[in-house]
Amino acid sequence: MKLFFIALMFSVYAAGMLNAQALVNLPAPQKTGGMPLMEALSKRTSIRSYSDKELSMQQISNLLWASFGVNRPNGKRTAPSAMNKQEIDIYVLLKQGAYIYDAQANTLKLVIAEDLRAQSAPAAFAIAPVQLILVGDDKKGGALDVDCGYISQNIYLFCASEGLATCARGTFSREYLTKNLSLRPEQKIILAHSVGYPKQ
Repeated sequence: MKLFFIALMFSVYAAGMLNAQALVNLPAPQKTGGMPLMEALSKRTSIRSYSDKELSMQQISNLLWASFGVNRPNGKRTAPSAMNKQEIDIYVLLKQGAYIYDAQANTLKLVIAEDLRAQSAPAAFAIAPVQLILVGDDKKGGALDVDCGYISQNIYLFCASEGLATCARGTFSREYLTKNLSLRPEQKIILAHSVGYPKQ
């Protein structure tokens, strides 16, 4: 009976752990501070050598909010989109799994509990602890490539402000990511960003 009770408690605990991994509640983004805009623009650059040092969940929350988070009560975002279609989704590849960013709830929703980073980027870029995959939805319409560009620039400016490294990439395995991220036929991977600390 005692062993049964222990096994039951372990099952409940394990289920709770799975639920916690399935939905990550990000800390509230920090919307003040950072580098002045003109200084961030002067430091904006593509960096192609990364440390494997992990980013904190606070840094990831700030990064995603700056990229395409909600900045107004009406649900509009930090980057513009044609006719407010908001047709770009950000998939976040981390060591523990691949997630989709829910900007309205400020959460990460688990897509697959596997580390897809090594297969998502060339080796030099795959070292970065965070890989952002920008995915457009043709069904929603809008100007996918243009709107993706706005988000990409936000990523660059945030990283410049925070002393992080990033580089926009068109090099990724489209077939691999489409399959493992369970993308729908109308979804198209447009761009990827590696994000991490610069290699010293």
